[in-house]
Amino acid sequence: MHTSRRAPRPARTTTGTVVIGAGQAGLAVSRCLTDRGHDHLVLDRGRVAERWQSERWDSLRLLTPNWMTRLPGFRYDGPDTDGFMTAVETARFFQRYAASFDAPVRDQTEVVDVRPDGDRFVVVTSGGVVTARNVVVATGWCDRPAVPDTAAHLSRRIHQLTPDRYRNPEQMPAGGVLVVGASTTGVQLAHELRLAGRRVVVAVGSHQRMPRRYRGMDSFWWLDRLGVFDRTVDDVADVWAARTEPALQLVGRPDHLTLDLPTLQAMGVELVGRFRGADGTRAHFAPDLAATTAAADERLAHLLARIDAAVERDHLGAELLPAEPIAAVRCGDEPDSLDLAAEGISTVVWATGYRRNYSWLRLPVLDERGEIRQHRGVTPLPGAYVLGQRFQHFRNSNFIDGVGRDAEYVARHIVERAAHARRAVRPTPPTRRPLPSRGR
Repeated sequence: MHTSRRAPRPARTTTGTVVIGAGQAGLAVSRCLTDRGHDHLVLDRGRVAERWQSERWDSLRLLTPNWMTRLPGFRYDGPDTDGFMTAVETARFFQRYAASFDAPVRDQTEVVDVRPDGDRFVVVTSGGVVTARNVVVATGWCDRPAVPDTAAHLSRRIHQLTPDRYRNPEQMPAGGVLVVGASTTGVQLAHELRLAGRRVVVAVGSHQRMPRRYRGMDSFWWLDRLGVFDRTVDDVADVWAARTEPALQLVGRPDHLTLDLPTLQAMGVELVGRFRGADGTRAHFAPDLAATTAAADERLAHLLARIDAAVERDHLGAELLPAEPIAAVRCGDEPDSLDLAAEGISTVVWATGYRRNYSWLRLPVLDERGEIRQHRGVTPLPGAYVLGQRFQHFRNSNFIDGVGRDAEYVARHIVERAAHARRAVRPTPPTRRPLPSRGR
């Protein structure tokens, strides 16, 4: 007689809070919850700091100096405080951080669905189902590379690559490279490819110039001293514009190189205007290189003037190097289009930023842009939180050095919410009626 077997039911777990993501944001809030004795789980589709291990190019280093590598209860403790950790060293730093407080990480566990269920949340994963009173989305700001729709119009003869899949110049087909984007990633990859002997053309969009060092001090030291990182969303008129402003043109290297467009030009990198689209093997560019670079120079001049004013105010002139002039980009008759194949350009690298994918998040917390609505990490849905967003509350909310403040706030909110729930269900002791008085 044939007996059918039932498939085993997926494992079910109940906890106070589920944290989705074991990167800097997820680990930071896990530490804060651990310190408060709050039961929770951290889920990650890969390993702790997975993106630092599998989605970074070989030569990448942190943009921030090591002295800024600080998380709740943990910080960089090596000998090179002014240096910049490699991607491998950064991943190990996070692994040591997780081990330092025995973070309850369940790795290799992909979250496929999150939905509300009464006053709880049901989190469906590749390893079973978890129910919790709270959920924290800590999947970060750099989730999925943003590739323009017009990329689909490029000929298949042109190899296309996004930064999460780039490792080194040797993996790419022979020939020149068009790098689209001139912020942090774009200038770093253009620099590395040019050093490898490639012809490199950069399509320049809006960007923020920043010297690696100014008057002898790292630029992040100046930004910290000026209070830039303490700026909050309440201080800006257009929050979305602040959250999507271009990343700084910077690189972290042992030689503290300033990497900007003039540096690239001096190496032989060609600059063109903003990428407008493609048709077969031909790429089209806007005639805006001069205007774009002039706007970036103006913003840089304003920042350096603030630094110089602080030097004068605090009487630091005798201790620092003199002010330095701003190198200018040479703008000529840039082409409005290039036939990539005819020019020997075989690859396009899309250094055009990132998007967030929340297709698995079935909670009523997304705005018209598909981003999570929140204030200081607290969403409109009770019990649902987010961490690691760019300019979430502070200017450096998505930095390793900045996520801790948001994590503390969210953890405190979660614990207070749990305490309120316990008080709400605590049975009220019966009221004693006074005994009747005895008559004489």
